[in-house]
Amino acid sequence: MTQEKKNFAPSELIINEDGSCFHLHLRPEQLADRVILVGDPARVNTVAAHFETKECEVQSREFHTITGTYKGKRITCQSHGIGCDNIDIVMNELDTLANIDYTTRTEKDSHRTLTCVRIGTCGGLQPNTPTGCFVASVKSIGFDGLLNYYAGRNSVCDLQMEEAFKQHMQWNPIKGAPYVAVADKALIEQIAQDDMVRGYTISCGGFYGPQGRQLRAPISDPEQNEKIEKFEYEGMRICNFEMESSALSGLASLLGHRAMTCCMVIANRYTTEMNTNYKNSIDTLIEKVLNRI
Repeated sequence: MTQEKKNFAPSELIINEDGSCFHLHLRPEQLADRVILVGDPARVNTVAAHFETKECEVQSREFHTITGTYKGKRITCQSHGIGCDNIDIVMNELDTLANIDYTTRTEKDSHRTLTCVRIGTCGGLQPNTPTGCFVASVKSIGFDGLLNYYAGRNSVCDLQMEEAFKQHMQWNPIKGAPYVAVADKALIEQIAQDDMVRGYTISCGGFYGPQGRQLRAPISDPEQNEKIEKFEYEGMRICNFEMESSALSGLASLLGHRAMTCCMVIANRYTTEMNTNYKNSIDTLIEKVLNRI
């Protein structure tokens, strides 16, 4: 017996009058199978400057999209803004464009897999992650709690590492449960190769307190970063702080896509160094990803 397809109600799958998804304002035909994700809307132009052709450009709020070709590969560059909450919007809407028929509001018969690589910036946490180096996030510890709202989160997370991390940190449950999302292993090999530091990443729910920065408001655990720097699991350490990779890897896995994050270190919390001129050098990382995706 053929199972009846689920119909997605207008309140759940919001489609604009022009046939585009609600936040991104993209139409299904404008999305490529290869997607480069960046936080800064202006960085989409930096990526697209390498394209030989530009097929379309769409901008809505912090969501800026350009689809074009690079060395014969059709690529979409999509900005997502800051934070895992924005990744929730971007990954879900990209998935609808790929796998839901917008005319019938039903899931397509065959699944389309997207390959998503986030190019970002981060704070290094180890001596081997100085400013200017590139870090590939093998697993990401989400402080944001986003994936905990989805059924099946346990099937795409490293539950043993979650427990080891909570014990090491003497985790206060008032902060919510951290989760450990795993990046696509084959994609890590494809993109990171032998010139990126591989390690664990913490995706924080904020830039200041959640990353251990203390300005006028005191933080709940002044020793947080010191404990994070010392955590080791299966011979690997936490290399960096950023704010999106856990949601990206986790949601991509749940939705059947391939995803990973690679970042350039612009500040090293271990040595207290900061490079505010990073925008001039991140183009090297962009070129590496474009050639390897």
